[in-house]
Amino acid sequence: MLDDTLRTPDAVRDAQRWTAHNYHPLPVVISEAEGAWLTDVDGRRYLDFLAGYSALNFGHRHPRLIAAAHAQLDRLTLTSRAFVHDRFADFCRELAELCGKDLVLPMNTGAEAVETAVKVARKWGYRVKGVPAGQAEIVVAAGNFHGRTTTIVSFSTDSDARDDFGPYTPGFTVVPYGDLDALTAAVNENTVAVLIEPIQGEQGVVVPPVGYLPGVRQVCTERDVLLLADEIQSGLGRTGETFACDHEGVVPDMYLLGKALGGGIVPVSAVVADTDVLGVLQPGQHGSTFGGNPLACAVATEVVRLLATGEFQRRSAELGARLHAGLGDLVGRGLVAVRGRGLWAGLDLDPGLMTGRQACERLAERGVLAKDTHGATIRLAPPLVVTEAEIDQAVAQLAAVLSPA
Repeated sequence: MLDDTLRTPDAVRDAQRWTAHNYHPLPVVISEAEGAWLTDVDGRRYLDFLAGYSALNFGHRHPRLIAAAHAQLDRLTLTSRAFVHDRFADFCRELAELCGKDLVLPMNTGAEAVETAVKVARKWGYRVKGVPAGQAEIVVAAGNFHGRTTTIVSFSTDSDARDDFGPYTPGFTVVPYGDLDALTAAVNENTVAVLIEPIQGEQGVVVPPVGYLPGVRQVCTERDVLLLADEIQSGLGRTGETFACDHEGVVPDMYLLGKALGGGIVPVSAVVADTDVLGVLQPGQHGSTFGGNPLACAVATEVVRLLATGEFQRRSAELGARLHAGLGDLVGRGLVAVRGRGLWAGLDLDPGLMTGRQACERLAERGVLAKDTHGATIRLAPPLVVTEAEIDQAVAQLAAVLSPA
């Protein structure tokens, strides 16, 4: 336990005093966690309905993941990719098999996976498709959130993420999300890839129209363009399938994975594709000191094995139906709309009632933690270990926030 003298107001003030203000967290200071529950420095417990933006799909301190980390800590933690370690092959093979692909390129963060995919797609375009040097283009969707590196914010349409960080990287064409005609028109002879989230998380858990993803897949196939699926938030069980693309039977050319792949213990990301795509890279052209390190591989291998049983995908689908049914009852009672799949929901509040931030602050007072986005929208993403009773409790607290006595 932390020192008894540490209390929430003091810890919040210290955080504000000594850190750059690139986040605006709720005034809660967490000291312990287990499963779907968090405990703050004052001993108060909260239901976690954010799950680290899907980084904690398996809950806090899942016993199998903690055991894997402990065992690896006693043996080997880092070698760099200058040498091969004994956890690397199993991780890459098992993740490739889960994805139905040939090769895995491990990295650390989601943004690194996206940057990796951009580089690979461009090199594939020059070496395989025959695009003239320096002319490769990638089509992306408005409302996207793929990270915050200088290249990635160059094609963001979020002013908070983009403004004042130029000059911007060229080579990207932005089209409306869900508009297949606009995407088709944007693809030309120099297009090497379409980079898309099958469900846009940061935008408010926006699900595209039925048929959109299969249409994008068809366009990419017909025009010799790679389909890059950013499943960093939507993948690994979150939506009730292993990948959000699975809901419409779409298989991308690259899976971009992260967040839940690290089991809530270490940052792990990966790009997964077939040899004809990832095989364009040669030694020295891309890498990472920590990417695919032994500790990361030990934890991520156990994550893959948890997913291989299908248990967590089923839980997400079944419990997600319960969550969405409960939230649907609140439409017209403070909620304007509910979107999402599985244990993932975006809620649009009546903007005349309160902001998303205010709703999250009031939920926190009632023992439920969630996160706002874009004004009057909040996101719910509980760990996949959540129970029916815990879902009902969170929905009841939201109902109380929306209709205070």
